[in-house]
Amino acid sequence: QVQLVESGGGLVQAGVSLRLSCAASGRSFSNYHMGWFRQAPGKERVFVAASIVDSTYYGDSVKGRFTFSRDNAKNMVYLQMNSLKPEDTAIYYCAARDARLRLMDVYSPSEYDYWGQGTQVTVSS
Repeated sequence: QVQLVESGGGLVQAGVSLRLSCAASGRSFSNYHMGWFRQAPGKERVFVAASIVDSTYYGDSVKGRFTFSRDNAKNMVYLQMNSLKPEDTAIYYCAARDARLRLMDVYSPSEYDYWGQGTQVTVSS
């Protein structure tokens, strides 16, 4: 199992940058696919970015602005968010999936087994 704790959210103005962090505890962190999702009020949880083996995937709305990274030595995952927009306002969740299991849809929240508690990001116009 892996436990996930997000941090780095906050209230910012449009156009600025913010970096979210996700600390993972547990064994064999490198054996997990890692992802970021977000959920705005009244909306479903949606895919933001993920690292699957040697590939990184991004949601269409964040491509070119957000960058996913992970540091296996530190058991950390990051989401660098640049040029933030009001529509980026949401609770951001870190998620993990055992890489030994077949992954059918990297974009689906249901594919991920472990979740953090989330960190709020609010972008004002």
